[in-house]
Amino acid sequence: MLVSLRSALILCAALAASTVAPAQAGTSNAPLTAANLPGVAVPDLLDPNGEPQLSGPGAEQQQAIAPETSDTDDVDAPVSRSADLATMVSQLRASDAGSHEVECLAVGIYYESKSEPLAGQLAVGQVIANRAKSGGRFPPSYCGVLFQRGQFSFVHGRSLPSVPRSSHQWQTAVAVAKIVDKELKDSVVGNALFFHARYVSPGWRLKRVASIGNHVFYR
Repeated sequence: MLVSLRSALILCAALAASTVAPAQAGTSNAPLTAANLPGVAVPDLLDPNGEPQLSGPGAEQQQAIAPETSDTDDVDAPVSRSADLATMVSQLRASDAGSHEVECLAVGIYYESKSEPLAGQLAVGQVIANRAKSGGRFPPSYCGVLFQRGQFSFVHGRSLPSVPRSSHQWQTAVAVAKIVDKELKDSVVGNALFFHARYVSPGWRLKRVASIGNHVFYR
C-alpha cells in the first residue's frame, strides 16, 4: 500500500509539472501580427530573373515597383538574334511603336511596303535607317528622313498620315521597325540608300544591290 501511495504521488507531481510550461507563456487575446512575432534573420534571395530581393523594411516597396517595369510598351520580351525574321516579327508585333522615332520608321515601312514580304519591309526600313545614319547626306533621324522634301510620296506637309493601329499590317510594320532600330536582323540590301518600285525606271546611275518583292534597291 505504501508503494502504491508513493507511486500515486509521483504520478501527480509529473502531471502537475507537465502543465506548467504552457502556462508560463501566458495567454493573450491579442491578434497575431508581425509585431508579436520574434525577428528571424532572412538572407537575401534571388528571384527567377536574378534580381536581388530585399528582406528588410524595403521589401514591400521593391515588390510593388518591380512589376511596373515588366509590362511597359518600350520594353519588349527578349528576342534571339538567331531567330528567323518571321519569328521575330511575331514576338514584337504591337500597335504601339514605343517612341516617336520608331513610330516614324514604322509609318515609312507601312506606307512604302505593307503589302511586301517581310524581307521587303525589312529592306525598306533599313534604307530609312541608313539615311538617318549617313552622316549629313540626309536628316539624322527617322522622322527627318521621311519629311525631307520630295522623298516619300505619302508625306504631305508637316504631319504623317494616320494609320489603322488595330490592323495586322500596321502591327507588322511596328515589329519590323523595332527589328531595324535595334539592329536585330541584317537586310540583304546592306547599306542601300535608295529604292524604287519595279514598274518605274528612273534611270539612276547607282549600284543596284538587290531586288525584293516590288522594289529595287540601290546605293
